[in-house]
Amino acid sequence: MVTTPQPRRGNTRQRIQDIALAFFLDRGYEKTSLREIADELGVTKAALYYHFKTKEDILVSLFAEVGEKVDRLIAWGGEQPRTRATKRELLSRYSRIANDAAPLFHILQENQATLRDLSVGQEFKQRVGALVALFKDPGAPMDSQVRSVSALLCMHLGTFSLKGIEGDPEEKRLALLAATEDLLDTAYRS
Repeated sequence: MVTTPQPRRGNTRQRIQDIALAFFLDRGYEKTSLREIADELGVTKAALYYHFKTKEDILVSLFAEVGEKVDRLIAWGGEQPRTRATKRELLSRYSRIANDAAPLFHILQENQATLRDLSVGQEFKQRVGALVALFKDPGAPMDSQVRSVSALLCMHLGTFSLKGIEGDPEEKRLALLAATEDLLDTAYRS
């Protein structure tokens, strides 16, 4: 039996999401069935289908909020000048989003082969591509562009890599942010 976050009484949809998230983290997306989620919830599959027709529907619902946050960040970044200050702010904002969504990022990372063909994987790939585009500066030398884009990717990958490092989550987030800002700053020293 998977331990799940404390279920919210009266909100079956949220309880399904909580149980599915726990299963996806523990077993992986592919090895989790709707039957297991329904059994853990104590309902029939038909009752589960009332809220979600497929596992992918559950996964999409889990990623909806983080997707909206990343979309808002991309929109904000697209309206800003491509300066070091803007990129540092993008890193700072993305660090908060990624930190809050670390379990979801872990699911994406651990289930890449399966999720890359699902809408969630494709949409997330597009979002990361849009963020990368905000860090590119076509007029800059190649090494500066590589360092700038690498700062974002270091933040992205570092978020779930920090799981194996002991310490306070906020201290780890801030340390990762400082490291990525340092990398970004080297792009402007070239």
